[in-house]
Amino acid sequence: MSMPMPMTPLNFQDLDLLKARLDALRPLPAPVLRNLHEELVLRWTYHSNAIEGNTLTLLETKVVLEGITVGGKRLREHFEAINHRDAILYVEDVVQRTEPLSEWQIRSLHRLILRNIDDDHAGRYRPWNVTIAGARHVPPDTLVVPERMTTLLQTYETDWQPLHPVERAARLHIDFVGIHPFVDGNGRTARLLLNLELLKCGFPAIVLPVERRLAYYEALDTAHIEGDAGPFTALVAECVREGFAPYRFALGHTG
Repeated sequence: MSMPMPMTPLNFQDLDLLKARLDALRPLPAPVLRNLHEELVLRWTYHSNAIEGNTLTLLETKVVLEGITVGGKRLREHFEAINHRDAILYVEDVVQRTEPLSEWQIRSLHRLILRNIDDDHAGRYRPWNVTIAGARHVPPDTLVVPERMTTLLQTYETDWQPLHPVERAARLHIDFVGIHPFVDGNGRTARLLLNLELLKCGFPAIVLPVERRLAYYEALDTAHIEGDAGPFTALVAECVREGFAPYRFALGHTG
């Protein structure tokens, strides 16, 4: 069972107001949407991979996504960029088709993340116990991973539905990482799931910047060890707030 967490004492009214302002401007011009999407995919891919130790720079990531090989970089790092881009496109397709969250969806996301990197474990729950480097939290025994994943989806469908979308997305990320169901690629998959939830509810996808990696890890550890989701939810909320900025800038709105 996942640790029960108290309701987060955060006010999401400012985020709802920003969303309402953006909704009022929809549909956005196609060229604006295309440019925003290209920039988002690049930044999301770069930062999510950098958090996990990928050494491609932002510019190098852009080049790789354009189909060019970067000298001196490992093949794995190239695949991580390409795979993450493809996983984002999968998330957007799921949102477009209004598919409900499922274990099959989660496994499919992970399969994309590890494609051509570790095909033996891509989309498959881990066959052994793992630890999270630097974290106090120890993921559950491999034998209970399937049960924990089932419980996660049940909790998502029942307990979390009344929550604000930002809080629900944060809880989904927290509990998924706590289970750590895969051998590798859990962090990237968790951040994709977080954004899947935000996009389904009409919020912009967020980018958790690599510069906040320490705060990100510390907030997750606080949630897992102390049962306090507040710091992590606050971090997500701040990134959501920042996620509106590119839309306002592109449309010439500064308010």
